[in-house]
Amino acid sequence: MNARVVYLLLAIGTVGLSASAYAQSADPSIVKVPTDIEYKGLTGAPQRAVLFGDPTKPEMYVERLKIPAGMKSQPHWHPDYPRTVAVLSGTFYFGKGEQWDESNLVAYPAGTFYSEPAKSPHFWWAKDGEVIIQITAIGPTACVYRELHPH
Repeated sequence: MNARVVYLLLAIGTVGLSASAYAQSADPSIVKVPTDIEYKGLTGAPQRAVLFGDPTKPEMYVERLKIPAGMKSQPHWHPDYPRTVAVLSGTFYFGKGEQWDESNLVAYPAGTFYSEPAKSPHFWWAKDGEVIIQITAIGPTACVYRELHPH
């Protein structure tokens, strides 16, 4: 066999093996059934479950937030954009502004989808019971609270 043919066959085989190895590791498919979703966090605080990506990195991420009944979040904003939220269960009371104002809260029932502009001050309340929301955004994310009553 000619040396050129041997090198050509080796090159084709190497490319073929590399392509098949890449195809197996590049599969972006993720399936998480409810029993696979593990929420983490302190008792009495929102519990988080990252489903896709890493919220601390400049990449797309998807996370769920389980908010205990009665919990309120004071006005804050997030730097990430775009940022979308889907209410999966419960009724999520959401308000816009730099000051807590219960009269500005709007009830978002399960099934509601909305977006938040970057750095848009808002606040929320799980007034009627536990709420689960799903957030999709481009990180890195943060929760920036404003001081309500400066001293």
